[in-house]
Amino acid sequence: MRFLILLFLLSVGFSAQSQRIVYSEPDKDDTRRMDFEIIGKIGGNFQIYKNVRNKSFVAVYDNEMQQIAKEEHDYMPDDRIINVDFFPYADHSYMIYQYQKKNIVYCKAVKIDAKGKKASEVMELDTTHIGFNASNKLYSVISSEDKSKLMVFKVNSKNKSRYHVTTVLFDDALNMQRRTRFTLEMDERDDYLDEFNVDNDGDFVFTRFNRTTNETIKATQMMWKPATSDSLFVIQVPQKEIWLDEPILKVDNINKRYFLTSYYYKERRGNIEGLFFYVWDKKTGQPAMQNNLAIGEELRKEAKGDASTRMAFNDYFVRNIIIKKDGGFVINSEAYYTTSRFNNWNRFNYLYGSPFNQFDYLSMSPGYNSWFWRNRFGNNAAMRHHADNITVLSFDKEGKLQWSRVIHKEQFDDEGDDRISYQLMNTGSQIHYLFNLDERRALLLTDYTLTPSGEINRNPTLKNLDRGYEFLPKYAKQVSARQMILPCFYRNYICFAKIEYN
Repeated sequence: MRFLILLFLLSVGFSAQSQRIVYSEPDKDDTRRMDFEIIGKIGGNFQIYKNVRNKSFVAVYDNEMQQIAKEEHDYMPDDRIINVDFFPYADHSYMIYQYQKKNIVYCKAVKIDAKGKKASEVMELDTTHIGFNASNKLYSVISSEDKSKLMVFKVNSKNKSRYHVTTVLFDDALNMQRRTRFTLEMDERDDYLDEFNVDNDGDFVFTRFNRTTNETIKATQMMWKPATSDSLFVIQVPQKEIWLDEPILKVDNINKRYFLTSYYYKERRGNIEGLFFYVWDKKTGQPAMQNNLAIGEELRKEAKGDASTRMAFNDYFVRNIIIKKDGGFVINSEAYYTTSRFNNWNRFNYLYGSPFNQFDYLSMSPGYNSWFWRNRFGNNAAMRHHADNITVLSFDKEGKLQWSRVIHKEQFDDEGDDRISYQLMNTGSQIHYLFNLDERRALLLTDYTLTPSGEINRNPTLKNLDRGYEFLPKYAKQVSARQMILPCFYRNYICFAKIEYN
């Protein structure tokens, strides 16, 4: 008996040490109206950008989430900031911001050191003359997976039949490599651009598709501009007797390929039938794989939630794509919808805006949601937001299904969608799915893990969660191999928690 008690105590001690959570103390100015961005782990400490009453700060936290510095960046204009992006490295980060002064929008950058201080002169990356006050950002900034390339680009869509796109490619020291301007003929009235990416070689790739009045997509293309060229190449995506829902583009830097996937239909405004894949190999300039996978009856029954089996995937959206080294891939999808006393949500009408901002080519990466843009679509007091089951599908390099899993959850919120949905954390040996679940009228942060073989386990409830903190997992950011920073609501304040896996 003593041996069993000792074994139990040791196992509890190991579980408590394997997952450690530490909270920051909120500043008096860190109210829920504060704008923030989690920068990352710089020089061993954690940095968070805060904008309070039009003043910009970089707060620095130590390993115990004690604030050790708060540097004001007063060279930034107080009331004209349109957007701020951060790109972290081991001992510094780049802050790239844009603002309007008179009729000019400026895109500028500055280097931030490990202490949160300005470490370089302000660098002007680009400017644009406009004749109106810009409330939405004009420039978008994207980074390659290995952070060796940064690209600033803008899309002038004033003429709906002819878009002008400007790209400026930089290396990791912000030395300009190439500036390109090209024109895109938008042949159809309902043509859209989306899914902008830059790969580790500096090549620019995005999608163009035709969607008629928010319905299914009848034509899709990948647009590719090599880093060393000003030419734009059009890659036709074949769609024979199917309609696509939402093309998602992922760069496979290891195999130098571009991976496009979408749910598909067999008829316009029909039910989702399955997943479509198209992979283009830039080394050969040829397609490497194309496949349609119809979703089987067994998976539909497990994933359907309250829907009928036939309509099981009509509320699902692709949320994450994980590329394997051998060219295989894992696709995570989540059921998302809204309900209202007046109208039920429908993916074909987007009454309250697309849940993942799919038509806005100024959007953030689907893997990381920005608090800065959380209120873009506004909130409706009569609307309830839902985020339900997660489906996880693993495929080999030929696009054949290896296994499928469903993580069951039911989430809803009447105040907005800040506290629902989930975030991924990849620790190498497994992937963590973090989300809130309502237990006894309290939101508890829940942790499921996925192994490479497809085994899903629910971990014990994380310790130190009973202190009145409400987590916002969808805005969390992984900052190292085993650490993640999660924003929290604490009373009327915003603070930040660090989760560490040992």
